[in-house]
Amino acid sequence: MRRDLISEYLKFLQVEKGLSSNSLESYRRDLMKLSEWADKQKLKLESLTQRDLREFLIDSHKLSPSSINRLISSVRGFYKFLMIDGFIDKNPAENLMFQKKLQKLPEYLSVEDIERLFSVPDTSQETGLRNRAILELLYACGLRVSELVNLEFSDVDLDARVLTCYGKGSKVRKIPIGRSAAEWLKKYLAVRRQKETKTEKIFVSPAGKPLTRQDVFLFVKECGKKIGIPDISPHTLRHCFATHLVQNDADLLSVQRMLGHADVATTQIYTHLRKSDLQKSYEKAHPRAKISKQ
Repeated sequence: MRRDLISEYLKFLQVEKGLSSNSLESYRRDLMKLSEWADKQKLKLESLTQRDLREFLIDSHKLSPSSINRLISSVRGFYKFLMIDGFIDKNPAENLMFQKKLQKLPEYLSVEDIERLFSVPDTSQETGLRNRAILELLYACGLRVSELVNLEFSDVDLDARVLTCYGKGSKVRKIPIGRSAAEWLKKYLAVRRQKETKTEKIFVSPAGKPLTRQDVFLFVKECGKKIGIPDISPHTLRHCFATHLVQNDADLLSVQRMLGHADVATTQIYTHLRKSDLQKSYEKAHPRAKISKQ
């Protein structure tokens, strides 16, 4: 019986690397693209050469640079696993090079826009109270939406104003909760604890079912539309969290730890945002900033 190499690799990532179900699904999709391409060429995954893999990437040219790079990462990891496992003698993906891409600065809102966004939910209603608590927490703690929907009662210490978060790769981090977010979360929990549900998840629907990432995405987007900014997502608030901290001279390593970035280089994009803002302020205010060269 032929071994299912992709399934074996995904099992390895799940057990040994502790990757989340979302990450595993991304790897599975990428490797299935490779498998389908190999089938069309009447080739086996374990027999693909470096040239074959380059042709596969050329055939994937319609994907964005980010998607291509993720595809390369998946393929490189897969063949490294096969070689370590002794299934192949040489790694054909070893020299595949990532595409260079322009670093796009993340979109973020002003503090005034944040206040307008927070005023949208009707906090006299249970759902509005929940949504206000979610908005506050996303912005106060820089949570990923997947981290937010998985929060349980035991993860929050409102007395100490500290939140325990389980991020990518099951990594645990503790994040301080701002006073405003803590107050709104306390108000919501007073209502939430009265609801009889079988889940320990904090954020639930009126019927008591845990919210999904899509639920949060849709209501955040709807709130954005109501203040005239339709492109807002939960991740926008994560960017706002980091940007506003850095703009107010927060220590970059502290921001990195709160965001759960494995590498501080990922966090450094927010220093570019600060430099960009400084440049704009300089050009606007300095008497000689706009004097052209003679």
